[in-house]
Amino acid sequence: DLLAEGSLSKESICSYLIQDHRFLDSFVVLLASMIAKAPTLQDRLPGCQFLALITGKENTYFERSFEALGVTELQRKDTPNSKPTEGFIALMRSVADSGDYAQMLCVLCVAEWSYLSWADRVKALRSESKPFYLMEWIDLHCGEGFESVVEYLRSLLDSARPNLSDAEVAACHVTFQRAVDLEEAFFDHALQAHTNATQ
Repeated sequence: DLLAEGSLSKESICSYLIQDHRFLDSFVVLLASMIAKAPTLQDRLPGCQFLALITGKENTYFERSFEALGVTELQRKDTPNSKPTEGFIALMRSVADSGDYAQMLCVLCVAEWSYLSWADRVKALRSESKPFYLMEWIDLHCGEGFESVVEYLRSLLDSARPNLSDAEVAACHVTFQRAVDLEEAFFDHALQAHTNATQ
């Protein structure tokens, strides 16, 4: 909520965006892997369209934001991954490498659904007077377009459920909860970084 309020320090927003941008490569691999495993062309097309948005508009947002905030290439390179960032990257790579369609959907659902839930809650705080790198981050994660992405991912996971064994369903529950825990840890880390920066 601090981001939407515009009360995050510059140091905190830089740290947050650097860490979040670290997910991009692994997320692209995960999403592309899921698309390749989807059963039909109809199931693949919305994923392909979302992949184009991630590698286009969203990646461009990061580059514009880093430039506006004065984040250098060296700073981006030398900033270490936080533990939650490292954990989520490892999870995305692991499920992508596994080729397990349902497991991939579990992680994708958590990743996008959590951002939609956040953006829906804070979108009323939008203001054109606030920096674009705050407001556009909200815009990227709410509205009919992004809602349709989350619904698409959830519907694919629901459709996959009847073909899973009890053991596979149990494994999906574990993966889903692991992704939730890592998302929560990521946001907690960002909040702690803000707290440390403002003390």
